[in-house]
Amino acid sequence: MLEVMRSNDPTQIAFASALMSGEGIEVFEMDVHMSVLEGSIGVLPRRLMVRREDAHLARAILRDNDLPVTE
Repeated sequence: MLEVMRSNDPTQIAFASALMSGEGIEVFEMDVHMSVLEGSIGVLPRRLMVRREDAHLARAILRDNDLPVTE
């Protein structure tokens, strides 16, 4: 799996996940439960991971919607 997005904003993560799911791209969100360790202050970013073969399309979807992209 490859990382395609990293963000501290949960609304961006949810929006990006919905966009990719709508295109049939399976998305896995990492670091969701890290807030337990950090005290729920939102310092540690969450990462969106996709299969290697879906990474190019996923990044294009993120760029088209002005969301942050991890290269």
